[in-house]
Amino acid sequence: MPTTPEDPDDGAPTRLADRETVRLPIQRRAVRGRNPGRRPARRAPLAVAAVVNALWAALVSLVPTLVVVWLLFAFDSSGVPLADVLRLGLAGWLLAHWVPLQTGLGPMSLAPLGLTAIAAWRMYRAGVNTSRAIGARARRRGSPWSAWPAVRAGAGVSVVYAALGALAATVADHQGVEVSAVRATLTFAAFGLATGLLGALAEARGIARLASRTPRVVRDATRTGAVAALLVLGAGAATTGMAVAFSGGDASQIIDDYHTGIAGQVGLVVVCALFAPDVTAWAASYLIGPGFTIGAQTYISAAHVTVGPLPAVPLLAGLPSTPATGYAPLLLGLPLAAALVAGWLLARRSLRNDPARPWVPLLGASALAGPVAGVLLALASAAASGSLGAAGLADMGPHSGAVGFVAMFMISIGALLSTAATKLALHARQSRE
Repeated sequence: MPTTPEDPDDGAPTRLADRETVRLPIQRRAVRGRNPGRRPARRAPLAVAAVVNALWAALVSLVPTLVVVWLLFAFDSSGVPLADVLRLGLAGWLLAHWVPLQTGLGPMSLAPLGLTAIAAWRMYRAGVNTSRAIGARARRRGSPWSAWPAVRAGAGVSVVYAALGALAATVADHQGVEVSAVRATLTFAAFGLATGLLGALAEARGIARLASRTPRVVRDATRTGAVAALLVLGAGAATTGMAVAFSGGDASQIIDDYHTGIAGQVGLVVVCALFAPDVTAWAASYLIGPGFTIGAQTYISAAHVTVGPLPAVPLLAGLPSTPATGYAPLLLGLPLAAALVAGWLLARRSLRNDPARPWVPLLGASALAGPVAGVLLALASAAASGSLGAAGLADMGPHSGAVGFVAMFMISIGALLSTAATKLALHARQSRE
């Protein structure tokens, strides 16, 4: 009589021995002269992986642009042809990669950073997927790690992306909009190489290897500076949202004045959302101190405000018309509060891992966090600067050098104070315990 699991007298080894074994699929196939369990995994050709991933990344970032342009013009009474919608969408996509456009209104170079972030994220994922497809992380046992496979993956997606940028510039160049195909090719190549190579190296563990070989002080300073910069930009985003909310009536009136219907209004709101990161960087510059300009006649900072002719954009309805008064100057303390929080996090994390960590490396990391945050905020300010036409809108955005210089000292001082206070407080609490 066959045994079953319910039989109390028989043990598990006997029941397993009575069962028939089944050969797994990997045991059925034979590899010429090799152990079936150690067969090399199949790798995709670099050209195929780079083309597929770069094309998908381009489509994901291009489709929202085409949809926005279609919403702005499809239900409008102007009756714009579909080919013009495609060209305008490609022009906006090129602008998101910092490719300047020459239009009838003047030069345009202010990138919608919301769309830029989507494009950078997808190209980062393209580098990750291409690196994974060609097996950039895999290596033979005992052989040293090499960055060459990841570099090949990043360069591959960059070449394909550059070709797509040249094609988009060729199609978008028409009457009323002029685009340099050479400039688009070089810009897309640099954009694809920076983001794609970063993703490929991250997938191949290159970033982790580099971080493990970096001194701890530099790692802590980089992390703390990045946290402080993100907190300052977050404060700028909150300030922007609050200002637009307080001026909601004016923003709604601007949208109604376009008379584009519901579809056009939705498209206009989406356009404002794509440019919201730009205005966030402007607000961060306002909080830091240097302020920003909108054309030749408008300069806005906490101490001085000069308002000239402005474009009818709902996102600009919340711009201040007077210097900061009343409770408004309290907002200027937000960057310092961000530095204090970043320094507190640094001290908590460092002392949790190493309670006996000396003062010098801890305060050194706090001091170096300021230059890191200053560089990041300067890059964000430079990315959010450009032009939207001639004359009054030829120069828009903050002065990146001034923003980085002021932020460097502000973040360094705040992080040093917070780190020292946190270390003293933790030591005092430990002594009481």
